[in-house]
Amino acid sequence: MIPPVPPGIRLLGITGAPGAGKSTFAASLGLPIVPMDGFHYADVELVRRGLRDRKGAPETFDAEGYAALLRRIRAGEPEVVAPMFERDLEQPLAGAIPVPAAGTVVTEGNYLLLDEPRWRAVRAELDAVWHLVVDERLRVERLVARHVRFGKSPEAARAWVERVDGANARLVEAARVRADLVVDLTDWAPRPDVPAPAAPPGPGHAPG
Repeated sequence: MIPPVPPGIRLLGITGAPGAGKSTFAASLGLPIVPMDGFHYADVELVRRGLRDRKGAPETFDAEGYAALLRRIRAGEPEVVAPMFERDLEQPLAGAIPVPAAGTVVTEGNYLLLDEPRWRAVRAELDAVWHLVVDERLRVERLVARHVRFGKSPEAARAWVERVDGANARLVEAARVRADLVVDLTDWAPRPDVPAPAAPPGPGHAPG
């Protein structure tokens, strides 16, 4: 059973390992969404930092900028506009998502509960964080199928899931003890009107 969103909260975080269903679940809540993926460093910056082949790992995000934007949302600032991740370009796009100055806003991403200083600053702005889980075999097969759907061979997709997505998933799952609620989505199906998640944004990253 999917719990109701707590009344009166400003920011609800949705987290979980790659393939857990974060994007679809967040969309099903029918609330404004600010995705963590909008705070990916652009490829040019990843190359400068020597991180292009780790795209999607915690260090490839502007966590400080993410925390700062959440702080503005919490304060009820008018005219806050959040970035998004443009799937066609596989790059972050600034100023793309207008955020209402009142009401509950959902933010979803892998690393909301990571116990590192820059990510703890993100968690500090959230009223509650729900951690999503699904059956591990289902999660892995979903990731493999997604990578195949967007261009990898089945063999390359499975190798990528084991080597790259798997490392990120272990980090996320180790942080679940800090969640306010753990939601098992193994038997959950979204409403028919909820759109499917878009393509993963480039090597090393598989959202949702």
